[in-house]
Amino acid sequence: MKNIFLKFSMIITLLVMVESCSKDALADLNVDPNAVTDIDMQYLFTLGTLRVGGEYENTRALMLYAAPMIQHTASTAGYFSGDKYFYNAGYSGAYMERQFTDVVRLLSQVISKTNGDAKQANLNAAATLVRSFNMHRMTDLYGDIPYTQAGYGLENQENWFPKYESQKDVYTALVRDVKAARDKLNAAGGTLGKQDPIYGGDIAKWKKFANSLLMRIGMRMQKKDEATGKAVFVEAFASGGITSNADNGTIKYLSGPQGVNRNGLNDGYWNTYKYSNDCKLSKTFVDWMKATNDPRLMIVSGGTGTPADDKSWNVNPAAQKGMPNGYTSSNIKTVLTAAEGADFDKNGVRMFSMLNLKYLDWQDPYILITAAETELLCSEAAVRGWITSNAETHFNNGVTAAINQWTAFDPSFARSAADVTAYIAGRKFGAANTADRLKLISEEYWAATWLDDIEAWSNWRRTGIPALVPTKDPNAEEGATIPRRLRYWENEAGSNPANYKTAVDRMGGDKFLTKMWWDGGN
Repeated sequence: MKNIFLKFSMIITLLVMVESCSKDALADLNVDPNAVTDIDMQYLFTLGTLRVGGEYENTRALMLYAAPMIQHTASTAGYFSGDKYFYNAGYSGAYMERQFTDVVRLLSQVISKTNGDAKQANLNAAATLVRSFNMHRMTDLYGDIPYTQAGYGLENQENWFPKYESQKDVYTALVRDVKAARDKLNAAGGTLGKQDPIYGGDIAKWKKFANSLLMRIGMRMQKKDEATGKAVFVEAFASGGITSNADNGTIKYLSGPQGVNRNGLNDGYWNTYKYSNDCKLSKTFVDWMKATNDPRLMIVSGGTGTPADDKSWNVNPAAQKGMPNGYTSSNIKTVLTAAEGADFDKNGVRMFSMLNLKYLDWQDPYILITAAETELLCSEAAVRGWITSNAETHFNNGVTAAINQWTAFDPSFARSAADVTAYIAGRKFGAANTADRLKLISEEYWAATWLDDIEAWSNWRRTGIPALVPTKDPNAEEGATIPRRLRYWENEAGSNPANYKTAVDRMGGDKFLTKMWWDGGN
């Protein structure tokens, strides 16, 4: 009996062990031995930064809305909503839809995972600066936005439905975060190197980027809270911003896969020539460049003709013709002369100047912030008495940088020093009174922000310069008035309803003409 019992016990024990081993083996089957268990934060920083220039949202928010609204470009195509003031839900909300998930979420994770790590201080700071740049653009597009909780859904479920913060509070947070990131940058804070597609790990340039961003933020507050804006600007100016094109904040792309490592804005403009055929330079912009003898005319313009057929191009500066904004193929002849109407009957939109394909390569820089913009803002600050340096010097430096910056896109865009000097002399800044100086600065800022049209639109909303004439399409969403903002991504009304409603009620509506906090009107 003892032997039988012993054998029975051994069998039971073996069965239990086998069952246990079987369960362990089954559990192990659910574990991918090749799966990534930890993500390189530098990789996430690179990916998040590259996605700032994503094709989907840049095509929609910048190319189809901001550029024609600011009358840099024009189109008779109905899907170019910006110069006809049409509402397209997919276009208007695109930047919010993609950038919160593709950019803010990734950069927020980098910031969270590297926070307090002295060896990754520079990575933390750079991620904070790119996130801040993007959130500044986001708030200037939409007004009140999620900021503090945005992108931190992995940290806490309370962040799954992020609260919208007033634009005034967002601006306060931006100043705080940009300053903290700038002051965190240090030689012992770890290297970024080639995983930094903006500055290649150059910490001194990142500090200049931070200060130029602060100056942009400070000047944007000029009409609403001048005292605070001035204080922010003066502190950043004293710390030192971007004053050379060598330090320009641009994302450097390769001709990589769509949506990752190619300039998405250029990908949109150039996409099998579809948009290049439909999109033309605005008459407002071309006429202004001709009137001022701007040496950038044949940088901005690729000539008249068919983009895909270089033999058709007419690159004579005198032959350049901008398209009037706000018209369709059925009514544009109403504003053309008889000769122009005959030309349109023969050549269609090919009679108007197209974008220069030389700055539309996929690997061309994507502009974030430049020496030209910074110097022109410094000129305005000097005119307003915010800083004591010479306004004319800053103006001259800004215009020079704006003309010369295009060599980063193509060497053929170089202009002689004599041409640059002659152009600046023709602007007659030194002899202008205060009002005319401010006008000249804002006009040059408008020209300097070509391809950076969200920024061009934001500065125009602050200054009202140049004096753009609104278009009058009868189907305009809210009448013949240039929009003051884009409308939110419609999905927010259903997925984050309480916070969305709070923001809309606080701002006074989710409309094109709802003015945001800093918008003093014009």
